Amino acid sequence: FDGQDFFIIDFEGEPMLSISERRLKRSPFKDVAGMLRSFHYAAFGKLILDGQYNSVLEQYAQTWYNHASQIFLEAYLDKVKDQHFLPDNPEHTRLLVTVYTLEKAIYEVGYEMNARPDWLRIPLRGLL
Repeated sequence: FDGQDFFIIDFEGEPMLSISERRLKRSPFKDVAGMLRSFHYAAFGKLILDGQYNSVLEQYAQTWYNHASQIFLEAYLDKVKDQHFLPDNPEHTRLLVTVYTLEKAIYEVGYEMNARPDWLRIPLRGLL
């Protein structure tokens, strides 16, 4: 809090970024991408934690991720449909979501390589 404004940062934040970098105001689509990536981690992280990462459960995780992400994104875009930051062209909106989601997944690759190499498959799968 700086007396004029306030900042909400991710519960965990981006551990590889400084606090001042985390406080920078960015596009809301960066937060949307963070949620989409969180859904991906929720779906696939449980498989790693339980030691049950196999092709059958992978398919279920992917299906859940696809549905959860689609529902979230549709609800979010419906809620902000009249906001100034939303492009008029739906294709531009899709591109923003894609770019920010790829950026987040690339960040996660670096994080997982340093912190949890066993989890690297999650952001790599997200990039694909």
